[in-house]
Amino acid sequence: VQLQASGGGLVQPGGSLRLSCVGSDAKMEQYAVGWFRQAPGKEREGVSCMSSSNGTFHYLKSARGRFTLSRDNAKNTVYLQMNSLKPEDTAVYYCATRWTFCTDTQSVYENWGQGTLVTVSS
Repeated sequence: VQLQASGGGLVQPGGSLRLSCVGSDAKMEQYAVGWFRQAPGKEREGVSCMSSSNGTFHYLKSARGRFTLSRDNAKNTVYLQMNSLKPEDTAVYYCATRWTFCTDTQSVYENWGQGTLVTVSS
């Protein structure tokens, strides 16, 4: 499956963004879709994941209570809704897929989108 991540941009602290991960060539509903981010000068880290059975997992403690995941099978898209954004959320956000189950182990994700930049700043 080929992935296209979008929805990033510049937002003020406390604002919201919804990131989209659109798949092509295959049905996204059969995949777990993970979201990862890489802040400037830092390693890429796991944020959240939605399994093929729509279970959701937040690997980033700070994402819990602020970020939510959803899936629209008709649009072959998984969304990451990010609320109450903070400057430390500034990063390039990537979506990636693997078969069925979620994990924050990046090496087992087989397909990656190109990333979308989120900048949280006043």
